[in-house]
Amino acid sequence: MMRLIFAMALIGLALPADAACYADYKAKQDAPLRLHYGVAQVSDAACGSNDAAKGELAPRLAADGWTVLNVVSTFGPEGLDERKESAGQYFLRY
Repeated sequence: MMRLIFAMALIGLALPADAACYADYKAKQDAPLRLHYGVAQVSDAACGSNDAAKGELAPRLAADGWTVLNVVSTFGPEGLDERKESAGQYFLRY
């Protein structure tokens, strides 16, 4: 019985953890026109769908007066480092 419990515990440890999902996007503000590129975390449900990610990001950015123009892509944590410098102050801000 102890072997079964031990085996179950090992299997539980071997299961992958939920991977985070991110989207890189372009947004604008009017009067005066301002543009920015940013990276934000999105839900697993929005991962893999630019439209779903845009729908999730739009209200977050709208709270600060930004309009999402488009979501460039969705990706996992492996893509964060290469986008950090480009996103600047908008890296994981929203």
